[in-house]
Amino acid sequence: MVSHCLTFADLTRDDILYLLDLSGKIKEKIKSREEYKPLKGVILGMIFEKSSTRTRLSFEAGMKRLGGDAIFLSSRDIQLGMGETIEDTARVVSRYVDIIMIRTFEHSRLERFAHYSSVPVINALTDLLHPCQLLADLFTIKEKLGRIDDIKVAYVGDGNNMANSWLIAAGVMGFSLSVATPKDCAVNGHILDKAKDLAKGSGARIVITEDPIEAVRDADVIYTDVWASMGQEEQKEKKHALLRPYQVNGELVKYAKDNFIFMHCLPAHRGEEVTGDVIDSDHSVVWDEAENRTYAQLAVVLKLMGRDK
Repeated sequence: MVSHCLTFADLTRDDILYLLDLSGKIKEKIKSREEYKPLKGVILGMIFEKSSTRTRLSFEAGMKRLGGDAIFLSSRDIQLGMGETIEDTARVVSRYVDIIMIRTFEHSRLERFAHYSSVPVINALTDLLHPCQLLADLFTIKEKLGRIDDIKVAYVGDGNNMANSWLIAAGVMGFSLSVATPKDCAVNGHILDKAKDLAKGSGARIVITEDPIEAVRDADVIYTDVWASMGQEEQKEKKHALLRPYQVNGELVKYAKDNFIFMHCLPAHRGEEVTGDVIDSDHSVVWDEAENRTYAQLAVVLKLMGRDK
């Protein structure tokens, strides 16, 4: 395993399978209230240039449950690249803590920070990728379907960081992925090329389409996300006009397998990317998915800190 966790492309299939197994063990210990404090003495620095309910709670609560601690730094507390350079910020912050997670905008900011950090860095979200969420998603699929092999995942909506992350994950793990977006909301071209290159080794089948029905047909998993991500508010009206035909609703999900599961990284905008009858249905696993962020992220922390044995 590498010293940082910035993208699924840094990981092998065996790395990911190991982290999923470790996530399950952590969940079992926490749920059973077992005395399990492998992170005693470990301090996580949490840098948020983008706010998030789930990311802060899952990391901070998780660290405390396993005996560690966390320090929250918002954009008001620390300004990456403003006043003090990203490079200097990384050098300084990594002198105070044992491991760092960053939730920021441009992926290049994360990469520069990680390059100059003397401790492991975790990507808690960039505009390009969201590997922590994806690991929790795969863990949830494994729990609900009993497997992550021989499945078809359908991603419907905006070609954002979650769509990009699903592409990389499919390329590494080898499952089938169909992504349906309007042409003007397409996934990142470099990420798509990377995913296709990875798929040559894993056998993944990756389909890019503008037809949501084609994507969802016979899917085991239907996934969507908000249509305008944080920082894209000025594009909201245009994106909503383009994405209305991509709403995950009761009519669209009829094309999936009878036992499909619905997933969303949250927060959800009901009546926009998904209707209430879908997100509140028995097919929806979004609340378990949100909870599983804690266990998946703790698995990454334990592995990077060498506390996983």
